[in-house]
Amino acid sequence: MNTDAIIVTGLYNTQEETLAAVEKIQEKGFEVAEVHSPIPSDALAQALGRKKSKIGWFTLIGGIIGFFSGFSLAVFTSTRWDLIVSGKPIISWIPFFVIAFEFTILFAVLGNVLGIVTQVGLLDPDYEKNYDPECSGSMYGIEVASTPEDADSLRDLLDHTGSIKKQRETK
Repeated sequence: MNTDAIIVTGLYNTQEETLAAVEKIQEKGFEVAEVHSPIPSDALAQALGRKKSKIGWFTLIGGIIGFFSGFSLAVFTSTRWDLIVSGKPIISWIPFFVIAFEFTILFAVLGNVLGIVTQVGLLDPDYEKNYDPECSGSMYGIEVASTPEDADSLRDLLDHTGSIKKQRETK
């Protein structure tokens, strides 16, 4: 008995067809490995049971670290090298907040980039293995994992749900 999983990809024209197909595929007990969409879709993410992204936390933490880093740098610099002008305080709050704001933006962007690289899977070499370029234009694609024995019933199910084109790829 061959235990290799097979990925079958079905292409659909509309988001509604894709949502209906995902629900029917999951009802039949097949595992939906991935759904490719030409536009972001909250409905597809909900149908697949996807969790909320953690990238916002990377941005928030980066921004907080940036604020305190910028403010600390300004305070350290002004206390280390005094520039006393007309009896004004050495630690001037308003100009230091400008520096802290700039560091907040810089570190928030860097945290966001770090979050995207680590959380989205950009470093995954197998991501585009079963990807169909038509999914970047106007089509929706569903990748479904199956055993070789169930591949024919899966293809029939994809036909029944309105799939336009099917591809077979061994995982």
